[in-house]
Amino acid sequence: MSRAEGADTARAERLAAVRAAPPGPGTIAYFDYDGTVIDGYSAGAFYRRRLREFDVGPVEMVRTVLSGMRGIRTDDDFKEFLSITLATWKGRSEAELHALGNALFREEIAGSLHPEVWELVAAHQEQGHQVVMASSATRFQVQPMAEELGADRVLCTELEVADGVLTGRVVGTSLWGPGKAEAVRADAAAQDVDPADCFGYANGTEDAEFLSSVGHPVAVSPTDSLRELAGRNGWPVLDCAPRGGLFPGVTDLARTAIFYGGMAGGLAAAAGAGLLHGSRRKFVDLAAGVGSDVAFGLSGIDVEVTGAEHLVSARPCVFVFNHQSKFDVPILMKLLRDGFTGVAKKEAAAIPVWGQLFQIADVAFVDRGNTAQAREALRPAVEKLRDEGISLAMAPEGTRSPTPRLGRFKKGAFHIAMQAGVPIVPLVIRNAGEIMWRGAQTLRGGTVQVVVLPPIDTSHWVAEDAGKHAEEVRTMFLDTLARWPERRPHLGDSDE
Repeated sequence: MSRAEGADTARAERLAAVRAAPPGPGTIAYFDYDGTVIDGYSAGAFYRRRLREFDVGPVEMVRTVLSGMRGIRTDDDFKEFLSITLATWKGRSEAELHALGNALFREEIAGSLHPEVWELVAAHQEQGHQVVMASSATRFQVQPMAEELGADRVLCTELEVADGVLTGRVVGTSLWGPGKAEAVRADAAAQDVDPADCFGYANGTEDAEFLSSVGHPVAVSPTDSLRELAGRNGWPVLDCAPRGGLFPGVTDLARTAIFYGGMAGGLAAAAGAGLLHGSRRKFVDLAAGVGSDVAFGLSGIDVEVTGAEHLVSARPCVFVFNHQSKFDVPILMKLLRDGFTGVAKKEAAAIPVWGQLFQIADVAFVDRGNTAQAREALRPAVEKLRDEGISLAMAPEGTRSPTPRLGRFKKGAFHIAMQAGVPIVPLVIRNAGEIMWRGAQTLRGGTVQVVVLPPIDTSHWVAEDAGKHAEEVRTMFLDTLARWPERRPHLGDSDE
């Protein structure tokens, strides 16, 4: 069995174990955070922000470097590391640090999410289990991810606050090592749940006592020492695909250059054909099809489609898709190929190359903060749908999400379909964010998976029910994402 096949098997077994557990809140799943839910450590994002703002003095830098070189192997190591952090946060307001934690989560930390763990959390929630984050990190680091996961509670190292300002002291015991195990046992007791019925997920040996305290321990991308311990104890191991480092590797840089080079070549060929035919629409259609085919083919990134017949069966129509990545645009080009245009935020018009191409393709640029302007900007798109048969692609979430979590659907796409008298066709995209996260500039290898759902007739809809229909279609997306075939494509080679 290859390494990839082994990872597939382990992932399927972990999901099966969750689904075989008794449903209901009598089962609790405890997830460690750093190294388990995410690849790497959230504290690094906070420290890098301070380095960029020249907020780190030489003494602190030396202490931090020495602490990092030694690693955190004992409770005393963690206390020293924590004391460095607390000294820098002392006197800062709790609100300021919560805002910083949320900003760093959106800009950086969310991109390190392990999708395999995201699926486990979703599986536990489908079973009605309680999901709890259990981390030695502070609430400022953990809370944004806990909210994104929909966790029921957060167990973490709590910091003392007086009059809204951090005092530089810890409340009670830190949750490193034995402290976390004790907190988990106390939480299970408070919920009147038997720890033997609980699941625990962690990556480091310091969490051995925590994992030993639950009935279903799982070592997630474990350190060598935890992997050895898991082997001795018979604990399952789940290896997650690496999420890459701070800087792109040579392979990813080369892949990105090849992709955009191929796209440029296809666009040049399309431009020639467009000039030959004297048709801007010919250029746009060829650019979408030829440019994307060349770029995907050269870069080794594949698109796997289920329900491809629905891409052409009901045109003109409004295609709605879930939006995680800048890479969604090339995916749409490859899938829809010709006879379509799109909607983008007004800032997209200023993106070099893409902005000009969007304008040539008659993309509607909307000001998301100005409803009247957005409605006026969409008028030509509605006319093209109704009068010229040009389909429209829209992301009803309105903006890219930092994780696979599906946002609320706005009503614009559904109003447009009703006004033009055309059907809605849902495109459910999985793992585009793993190929290119919303904040990334380079591409990773792999296969994007797409399910195209059957067209939805809107001829009997009325404007007053647009919100209800938007929620119905969103539920279709949620169901499709939750019941996706078990096989998850593997990300391509990386030199990280």
